[in-house]
Order: sequence, then C-alpha cells, then structure tokens
Amino acid sequence: MRKRIFPATLIILPLLIFISCNNKNDNTSQSETISSSNVYDSLPFYNPSLSIDERVEDLISRLTVEEKISQMMNGTPSIERLQIPPYDYWNEALHGVGRTCAATIFPQAIGIGATFDADLAFRVSSAISDEARAIYNATSEKGFHLQYNGLTFWTPNINIFRDPRWGRGQETYGEDPYLTSILGVAFVEGLQGDNPDYLKTAACAKHFAVHSGPEQVRHEFNAEVSQKDLWETYLPAFKALVNANVESVMCAYNRTNGEPCCSSNYLITEVLRNKWDFKGHVLTDCGALEDFYKQANEGGHGVVDTPVQAAALALKSGVSLNCGVVYEQLLDALKEGLITEQDIDTQLAILLKTRFKLGLFDPKGSNPYDAISMDVVNGETNRALAKEAAQKSMVLLKNNGILPLKNDLSKYFVTGPNASNIEVLLGNYYGVNSNMVTILEGISAAILPTSQLQYRLGAMLNQKSINPINYAIGHAGSSDVTIVVLGLSSTLQGEEGDSIDSSTAGDRLDYDLPKNQVDYLKQLRETADKNPEDKKPIVAVITGGSPMNLAEVQELADAVLLVWYPGEEGGTAVADILFGNVSPSGRLPITFPKSLDQLPAFDDYSMKGRTYKYMNEEPLYPFGFGLSYTSFTYSDIKVTNKTISKSDTVKVQVKVMNSGKVKSDEVVQIYISDVQASVTVPNFQLINTKRVTLEPGTSQNLEFEVAPKDFEIVKEDGTRTIEAGEFKIYVGGSSPMKRSIELGAPKMSEVLIAVK
Repeated sequence: MRKRIFPATLIILPLLIFISCNNKNDNTSQSETISSSNVYDSLPFYNPSLSIDERVEDLISRLTVEEKISQMMNGTPSIERLQIPPYDYWNEALHGVGRTCAATIFPQAIGIGATFDADLAFRVSSAISDEARAIYNATSEKGFHLQYNGLTFWTPNINIFRDPRWGRGQETYGEDPYLTSILGVAFVEGLQGDNPDYLKTAACAKHFAVHSGPEQVRHEFNAEVSQKDLWETYLPAFKALVNANVESVMCAYNRTNGEPCCSSNYLITEVLRNKWDFKGHVLTDCGALEDFYKQANEGGHGVVDTPVQAAALALKSGVSLNCGVVYEQLLDALKEGLITEQDIDTQLAILLKTRFKLGLFDPKGSNPYDAISMDVVNGETNRALAKEAAQKSMVLLKNNGILPLKNDLSKYFVTGPNASNIEVLLGNYYGVNSNMVTILEGISAAILPTSQLQYRLGAMLNQKSINPINYAIGHAGSSDVTIVVLGLSSTLQGEEGDSIDSSTAGDRLDYDLPKNQVDYLKQLRETADKNPEDKKPIVAVITGGSPMNLAEVQELADAVLLVWYPGEEGGTAVADILFGNVSPSGRLPITFPKSLDQLPAFDDYSMKGRTYKYMNEEPLYPFGFGLSYTSFTYSDIKVTNKTISKSDTVKVQVKVMNSGKVKSDEVVQIYISDVQASVTVPNFQLINTKRVTLEPGTSQNLEFEVAPKDFEIVKEDGTRTIEAGEFKIYVGGSSPMKRSIELGAPKMSEVLIAVK
C-alpha cells in the first residue's frame, strides 16, 4: 500500500460527508464542481499516494447511481463536475494497434503462432504497447477520447483453433494448448509491462470459454464439452494467462454445457474466481447480453424475457463491463429489486481498478509511460521487428530445389489475385499505415534492375463466372520463373459481418481454394511445361489464416510457401525468403487435413479425431511441420534418469546439427506420449520448444527439463494425475505425426522413461 501524504482530515471528512449524503439519497453533494486547477489537490481519488482500493472507494462514493451505471459500458461519458474525461474500453491490438492512428502492422496472430517463439511474441507485444501509449498520450492531449484510442486492449484471442473451418481461427495461436499458453502469456506480459505500480496497457483473455465456431450461430449455440476436453484442451491457456495476471477476461457469446458464458456460474464463479482466484474484471463480448433475452427463434439463448432481467443476470454473475448498452437497464433492475446498489458498486470497483492501474486518474507525468512519444509509432525499429516476425512466421511446405531463387534472372513473372492485394497483408482486427509492402512490391525491390518483371493479375480472388480471354498465362512459358500468389483474404474468412464475400458468416465450410484459382494454376502449369526440354518452374505463395486444401497446389507447383497474413513488411519478408536472404523457419501451428471428411462435424466440440493430438488419419501437412534451406540432424539424446518417481524432474539432452550449407533457425520441439494410460490420452503432446540459430556444419547441445506436470494425464472427470508406466519423449523439428518424415522433416530422436 502506498504511503499517505495528505492530512487524514482531508481524506476522511469528505468521504464521511459524501457517503452520508448518498445514504440519504441527497444529491446535494453530487452537484459539486471542481475547477481543473485544483482537482488533484481536492479529491482523494486523484491522489496517487493512496492505495488503489482507497481511491476507487472514494470515487464510487461521489457518483450517482446513474453515473455508476454509465461507467460500466464500454463507451463511458465524461463526468465534468469531477473532471473525468470520456473513456472507451473497446480497443484492439491483435497484431498491432488497430482501428486508430497509423501504426505498425505485425503478422496476424496465427503467423505469430507459426514462429513457435515466445520471446518474439513478447517483443512484438512490447512494441505494440509502446505505440499504444504513444497514441494515447498524443490523442488525449488533443482531447480525442474516441473508441480505439484507449489503453484497454481486448486481446489476445486464446481460443483453441480446433477446426480449420472457423474463420476467426486466424486470430489465435493455433490448435495446441501449450503453444497457445506460452505465446499468450508472452503477449500479455509485453502488453502490460513490468512496472510495479502501473500497467502499460491492459490485456484481455478471450473468449471464455469453449468458443471456436460456427460463426453463424454463435449467439445461440451451445458448445457441449466433456470435463476431460474442457480441462485438457479448452481451459489451460486461460489458466496460464490468469496466472500471468492478465487484467481482464471476455466471456463468449455461446453457451457452454447449457449456460450462457456471460452468466455461467461454473465458468465465471467456480473456475475463474474461486478456483483460479482471478482478480481482474470480466467483460462481455459485444452485444452478448442481447442474446440472453432473444429467444431461440430470434437467434438467442432465451434464458430471460427482458433486457432488464438480462442486465441483472449478468451483473449478479460477476460481469463488470458490458460491451453494448444493455447495462442501461440496471437502473430499472435496481428499482425492481433484481439487484442492489451494492451489486453495482462491487462490479464497478473491480472495473475501475483497471483505469487506476493504467494511471488514468494520475497527474500527467506520474508514470513512465506518459513520456512515450509518437516517434516510436511505426518507426524503423518496429518496422524491422515486423519484418523479422513475418520472416519467422512463413512456412515452406514444398521445395523441389528451385528455392532460393537468384535475383538476376532475365525475366520474372508475378501473378495471382493476391500479389498486389493489400488485404492479404492485414488479416482482421488490423491497423493501417502509409507504407504497406505488397508481395509484388517486395519482389520488385529484390531483383536487379536489369531483370525484367512482368505482372498480371491473371485471376480474381473468388471469381464464380467463366473466365474471359486471359493474356497473362503466356508469361509462364517465357519467364525464368513464375511466382503465383494465391490463397485467401479477410473478405473470404473472418468474423461474422466482416467477411463480405463469405456466404457462411466468415467460416470456411468449403475447404478448397476457390476453384478459379486452382484452374488458373493448372493453366500456368500447362503453359510452363509446353516445351519439354525447357520446363519453367512455378513458385506458389499462399496467403490465408487457416488450413486449406493445397493438395493440387502441392502437386502443380515446384515450391509452396505459406505466408499467412504477414503484415506491413509482408512483401519484403516474402522476397527475403524467395531469394535466400533468410532461410524459412516457420512451423505449422495447426494440422492441415487432406479433406474435411477426415474431421468430425464442425459443431462437435469433442476432441476425438481433432488436432495432432487425437487425429489418427494421415494429414496433408502435420502440426509442427516446415521445411528449411538446410538440413538438421538430431542425435545423442540422453536423459538424466530413465526411471523416475512421480515427483521427479528429468533433464533431456539432445544434439542438434546444421548438416546443410545454409545458416538457418531450427524450431526444436519436444513431445511426450503416455504409452500405458488407463484412459484415452493424446497420441503425443507438445511440452517444450526452443528456436536456435545454427551456422552450416555447427551443432548445439540443448537441455530441456521435463517436469512432473508434463507427465500428467487428464481423467474423464477433468482432474489430473500421473500414472506409473512408460512414457516416450520425442525431440525433433516437427511433430511425430504421419507424413512428417515423408515431407522432409528431420528424423526425430526418441527415448523411453519409466515412471514408478
């Protein structure tokens, strides 16, 4: 608790007066007007030497009921008599400060997932929070208190990308709870900073919980999930972020096991508050409370009859902040006796603490973040970081030896719907700036001025009509290489209402690429192969935020590079990889099935048959897979003890060698498998990962700790235990899924450990 420096009478007397007046329903005290010149000297809640609890209590004591309620919706009005400006809690920073001033655009979250690099995620989010503070400082100085100009960010999205059909899966870090946890924690730590007294920005874990499509029915859908799947797959990342002191948690639109997530006694009270001891505030997804009183035939849950009852139910369930306007009904709920003013005060106090932690009621200059200037926003340092993140995110899926390309060939042909498309740099929940490098621009800048570069669009993103005469195709037969940029954009996949060319609310119920794109690639291939003695190579660059059926692309192209939605420096990063300035090192954070027929139904939330952990079918591309321009070998795997007790930590050592001719990063992955479990367990699961950089011909001896928690299995009732028996440890550059070795991943090292 901070030391008091004000005289006690200056604090206690006003508190007693105003609390007394409030109890008498006398609004005399509420009409006070404090001049801006002495506001910090007159009101205890503006005194930074007091504890946050004292300041919150003082502020609440000065508010009318109407004012209290107005501060519990995302767009809060000013309270002029107390010199409190407006503030909007709704702000976005999924992969850069979004929807506001020009800012750095980093790769979409799924691309960050593909880096397998928690340190990089931390550096990216630290840069984002720097820019956020700079923008807030500058805009608030001008009196611009707009939505998206604030410091409370509703990110990261740590839902599990359990099914490739989900259009919003691009916002996540992939299908694995461990990978999602370490990246999510790093992102939160970067956003919130490490100052002991102030939050740099406030992060939010969303959407709590068991939420990953279908989009079209998310306002009425009931996700039915077993306790085993809940605690093994859907909750671990949320628990990890709560342990990392994430400031807020957003409850999801859907129901989970019958309860709307924003009124779930089990999720909010039993798990979040009681079991995990979460101290931050809970907020609704936007418009979620309207779903409470909309009936099933109206696309809602129908758990109450009126907006007043919906507001009361959410408040009593522990929701502090309503994104929307249903909390306007709290006054009527109070009059009807559905809630008490103490219920309002309790949730408002939790919510206001966030604004105090951010320093929003402190004199300017009180916290170190007040000094961050606009110079950092999309500056050279952050732009370089955006390029690094994009380079490390890109996954080479096929290479018959054509890559890397030389940059001095006589003629290059760049084509495809996404070559000059800015949309494919952005994904969703994006920002903008004045220097976004398309893939065409990146390639153009990379080749020598003496090389000819031809560009034709060649194909539309999603053309459904018959193709007209197309003069572009002929270039594939006369160019030294054709680089065709295919794939998806946020117009085809994303959130309900955003994906304007999607007939399924942003979900991808058709796993294939648009037919016209594949047809165009076939025409290019046919043209490139017309001269049997001089067949021309084709490199396919694929954009998108989810798995997609690339089987025909894999067959037709000489190389396939998956670049996700790579951000403002996406074009530069693509060129860096194509021309060998950087060796590709991204790894798939989600399994690519061969077809949707290999998966359970989209609305089935059981993990059976899903993700690398429970899928027994042979995938198109396995989780953790990605090629390099060099080769790596794993050898000399050792463990400190091959027989351990249930409380022992064992160290795993392995030698990793760059046995090729190119400097490159390798993403070392460790998996564990319980060989003799009494219940159904994953085939294997990721428990650790480390990115290392190796020069050609060099090696590094790595050591990893495998802790008792890594040997735990989740029983049918959701509890965890360690059973005696054999466990297999795998170390390598991919998961042990089928096809990893066949596609070119290095052979994994394995060792057995017996747990007594």
